[in-house]
This record gives sequence, C-alpha cells and structure tokens, in this order.
Amino acid sequence: MHRLTSAVIQSESKLRALLGEPLAVVKQKIATRLNPLTRQFIERSPFLCLATSDVSGACDVSPRGDPRGFVRILDEVTLLVPERPGNRLADSLRNIIANPHVGLLFVIPGVGDTFRVNGRATLVTDQTLLGPCAVEGKVPKLGILVDVLEAYTQCSKALLRSELWNPERFVSRDVLPTNGQIHEALCEGFDGKKYDAERAERYARREGFY
Repeated sequence: MHRLTSAVIQSESKLRALLGEPLAVVKQKIATRLNPLTRQFIERSPFLCLATSDVSGACDVSPRGDPRGFVRILDEVTLLVPERPGNRLADSLRNIIANPHVGLLFVIPGVGDTFRVNGRATLVTDQTLLGPCAVEGKVPKLGILVDVLEAYTQCSKALLRSELWNPERFVSRDVLPTNGQIHEALCEGFDGKKYDAERAERYARREGFY
C-alpha cells in the first residue's frame, strides 16, 4: 500500500485486467539485434537517456549527448557509448559495475519515434575501441560497451502529447531557477551568482566538454 492511497495495483494480473494485452504487431517489433533499418535511429541520434540500477534496485537515468551518431555500432548486437567528463558522481558507472542491466532511449531532434535498446553493459578502457570516438581531438578514457538484448522503436504518442518539438511550447531558461540559486537554497552561505557566472564562462570555453 501507499501512504496516500489504497487504490494500488500489486500484481500483473490486475494490471492486465486494467490495460489489456499488447497487440501481436507490438510484440513482433521487439528484436534481439539491430538491422539496416533500425540502426539508422542510432546513427542519426545525438542524444540518449541511459537507465541503470544498483543491486538493490535503486534507479538512475542520465543523459548522454554528442554529435549525431556518437554511439558506435560495432556490430548488430554490440554498441559502444563513449563516456565524456561529467560531475564525477559516476552514478550510472557505479551502477553498471554492480548491475550490468541497462536501458537506452535514443532521441532524434524533430522526430516523434524514439528507439529503445535494453542490454548488458561493460565498462571498457580499450583505446583501440575508443579511438574512433574522439571529439575535438580528445579520446574518451572510458566507454560503455552494450550487448544488445532487445531493440525496438517506441511509438511517438508521448512526444506528440507533450509537443516536445513544438517551438511555440519552448520554455525560456530565464523563467526557471539557476543551478546557483538551487545550491543557495540547499547550502547556507553558498554564492550562487558567482557559481553561475563561473559555470557560464567554463561552458563558453567548452572547458570539460571532452
């Protein structure tokens, strides 16, 4: 039960009674490998969301982005995701060490359909594999090798409902609190304005991007 309601579903049978079964055509689209058609979604994508969890089931989703096609397709069942410099919390990476099961959602700007890959991940430092992932002359120190278990397109209903690619729905960053302001709310004495200014300068120099 949940603390706010007793109207909860705790079995798949009750879930199916509510939702029904998926159509045969939906089940048929789930493949165990890429093909010349589906690989195009990866080759054209500049952005993905990476889902991981630790051994206890605690989950994390984090973004990965680079010039389109940044994820290397090594063969029809193997992908290589380059790991770029980040905040060093390494939530996804620590999770992969503990639990190799991952989910990837590839997004293409302006396109409603997304592409999902579920698989098993391995952290690698093989420079022969990582060399072709260089951007701005810098080779990543680390990569995520993904053995594909499931690969399939995700329908566009969520992106259509949200109007994600509709420019009229775009939100100005100025209407939201800055990272510095959020830090100030969490940490007494933190100088949010200084943090924001220094961060903007680093990003303008593309410092730490690669």
